[in-house]
Amino acid sequence: MDEREYQEKLGQVRQEIDAIDRQLLPLFLARMDCSQRVAALKRQAGAPVFAPQREQAILDRVRKEAGEYGEEAASLYGSIMAVSRARQHQLLQGGGALRDLERTASRQPKPPAAVICQGVEGAWSHQAARTLFGDAPITFVPEFPQVFQQVDQVPGAYGVVPVENSASGSVAAVYDLILQYRFFIVGAVDVKVAHCLAAPSADEPLTAVASHPQALSQCSHFLAEHGLKPVEWSNTAAAARHVAQERPAGMGVLCSRVAAEQYGLTVLQEGVQNEKNNTTRFVVISKEPIFPEDAGKISLCFSIPHTTGSLYHVLERFALCGLNLTKIESRPIPGKAFEYDFYLDFTGNIHDKATLDLICALHDELPRFSFLGNYSEG
Repeated sequence: MDEREYQEKLGQVRQEIDAIDRQLLPLFLARMDCSQRVAALKRQAGAPVFAPQREQAILDRVRKEAGEYGEEAASLYGSIMAVSRARQHQLLQGGGALRDLERTASRQPKPPAAVICQGVEGAWSHQAARTLFGDAPITFVPEFPQVFQQVDQVPGAYGVVPVENSASGSVAAVYDLILQYRFFIVGAVDVKVAHCLAAPSADEPLTAVASHPQALSQCSHFLAEHGLKPVEWSNTAAAARHVAQERPAGMGVLCSRVAAEQYGLTVLQEGVQNEKNNTTRFVVISKEPIFPEDAGKISLCFSIPHTTGSLYHVLERFALCGLNLTKIESRPIPGKAFEYDFYLDFTGNIHDKATLDLICALHDELPRFSFLGNYSEG
């Protein structure tokens, strides 16, 4: 087939497609008009927008009737129903509790009554807290759960915790705590992480290196190349303090230069991480909501119904609103086999009407839904 014949036949098929589309559009508009009438009836009856059994019955029917195009037809109808649902939510203005929260939450951060970090002075969390809160007093606790406990118990306290690293991924223990406590995230900062190898002196050969498991993972190539045994510790700076004070034979530490200098260690080599642009993201947690007018990042968590394509159709809603997803993390729900909570970050502002409508719709539809915050990220 030459180019001329190809273009001629392609044009004929495209004319058929255009004719079909001209028939589809009025039907779609008529269906959306029906959705609006359904919304009016649901308002009068106080009925929920989402009717999962009816939607599943429709999907099962079209999948069967469409034959070899069954899955494609189900995907199309799923999208149509998602759009219809979104329109009904918009008309009914659901998610009343979340709308109240958006209206009443503070727009401006308050001075911290306390800033809580895991670790000791010189830790990467310490540097993140200094970036976020300047010279505010910082309280250090040994473990991540204690950060959340302190924020829960001390009015006006903020906690600073790491959530992910560009090289070694998510800090699972922190995500589990975020989903457990469902505090608000009110700030975030990215800290460039440059690990150094340090020791009490440069004279003794090293056989092992202590540090946090994430740091050990981030420097795995260096450790393997030099035959150094990794020794897990609660925190990079805590490991530096231990090595400086106890001086265990043949043991060095992976930490920041700040931590090495803090505890009087000798820096043997800098920049030993696998990725030279290694970065850790820290978030600020608070018991009280703060939604600045110019905030650009939103965090949610929720679980989803056990139906085919349920996660796909939730994520599709963000695409329909033009919102960019930047993070999705799944964590097992304690005590429930093979059921998961999903943690989601995306760009947006809750004070924007379309974004608020979407979040309120998800609030009304999804199990275990929590709005975790709208904040700026430095």
